[in-house]
Amino acid sequence: MPSPPTPQGSSEPLFEHVRGEGPLLISFPHSGTYVPPGLAKRLRPEALDLPDTDWFVPQLYDFFRDLGASAIRATHTRYVVDLNRPPDGAPLYPGQRETTVCPTETFDGKPLYLDGEAPTPAEIATRLHSYWRPYHDKLSALTHDIAQRHGRCVLWDAHSIHSTVPGLFDGRLPDLNVGTVNGHSCTPGLSDRIVAALSAQKQFTFVIDGRFKGGYITRHYGDPGRRIEAVQLEIAQGAYLLETRTPTFDPNRARPLNLLLRGLIGDVAAAK
Repeated sequence: MPSPPTPQGSSEPLFEHVRGEGPLLISFPHSGTYVPPGLAKRLRPEALDLPDTDWFVPQLYDFFRDLGASAIRATHTRYVVDLNRPPDGAPLYPGQRETTVCPTETFDGKPLYLDGEAPTPAEIATRLHSYWRPYHDKLSALTHDIAQRHGRCVLWDAHSIHSTVPGLFDGRLPDLNVGTVNGHSCTPGLSDRIVAALSAQKQFTFVIDGRFKGGYITRHYGDPGRRIEAVQLEIAQGAYLLETRTPTFDPNRARPLNLLLRGLIGDVAAAK
């Protein structure tokens, strides 16, 4: 299989891909922490902490190989380009504040760039071509290949976010925020299995299609009529780590959620 592309000016491939033998594909679009040197020089010092990263989400799903799942993980920070936003800049949640496909501010509304260093429209177009498009070309090919080989594909879009982000929502998020685009990105049977699995435990709070109904990936790829189902899970980071600006991963603290996800994803992968 060809290696993922490495953009000019970057020392890292755009993504990592692991091929599995089952119908489940897990996407990690916001866990990357690589900042190309040219971008690093233009960001404000506090932005280099990458506060909006989906911290350690791949570690939470470290069991995916045991389940026969495939995975694709972006390596670059979402500050290069946000892979879960529409390329044309259309809002996901009209009327609500949200960051753009090439963000210029943090979730808290703080500027990312030094004065005069924000990307121009021409640069945004280049980033979409060099970073956004290759990831989605691969994701599209994987979903169709898996659906063809197994008769179905379940795309699980894995995310996390600070438990409280006043700039985006009021109060504290539930621990587990499942998005199915109000039931349009997956079959009722799959959604029912997720609800049943989460209702059977009491440690973590959850909601279906609450503040996060699914981003571009869930909305664009979820097509139950073509046997491709998509679900987004946005995890409040307080459910598995001590929330600081630059957190560290504690496997013991994360273990209860890791075990719950193993059971939940295993049940999703087994669904027919």
